[in-house]
Formats: sequence, C-alpha cells, structure tokens
Amino acid sequence: QVQLVESGGGLVQPGGSLRLSCAASGSIFGIGAMGWYRQAPGKQRELVATLATGGSPNYADSVKGRFTISRENAANTVYLQMNSLKPEDTAVYYCNAIRESRLYWGQGTQVTVSS
Repeated sequence: QVQLVESGGGLVQPGGSLRLSCAASGSIFGIGAMGWYRQAPGKQRELVATLATGGSPNYADSVKGRFTISRENAANTVYLQMNSLKPEDTAVYYCNAIRESRLYWGQGTQVTVSS
C-alpha cells in the first residue's frame, strides 16, 4: 500500500503562486510515475501534470508555461509549482502514484483563485 498526502493548497489572488506538495509513504519502493490531477465543481477530474521516473514531464495545455512538476526521490515527494494562477485553476488538486500497475490517490487539497 502507498499513502499519499497533499499539502500547500489555499486561497490566492489571480496572478499569484502556490506550491503543492505530495508526500508518499508506505510501500514506496518501486513507485513509478507520479502526477497531479484536479477536479473543479461539476466537472470531471482532469490531468494537470505527470512525471515518470527518469522521464520528461507531461502537462495539460491549459497549464503549460505556468505550472512545473518536480520530484524529490530521496524524500518520496512530488511538487507542483503553480504560477500566474487564474480563477479557472480553482479546483481540488489530487496527487497520484503508480506502483506495480496499481494507481493510488491522495485525499486532495483545495486551491481557490479569487480576488
């Protein structure tokens, strides 16, 4: 089992920045790709960014140039740096991880972009 805990969400004004963190614990050996998804009210969960072990990041078109995903393997943590935030970025952000073909999800952290 892999446990994922997100942190760093909150309320920010348009144009502001936030940095989300997702710490993995439990059976962390063999974790492959990790990523971030988000779900806005009344909408389906959508991909934000993913990063495979030793691979290149993959971003949704809507966040390219504004968001950066990174990973600190020693700390079993994945980050999402979000800059130039827009009201449409408001959502619950979820971290996920793949291990032995099983997908794990965190509980999510709320990001609200509003003036």
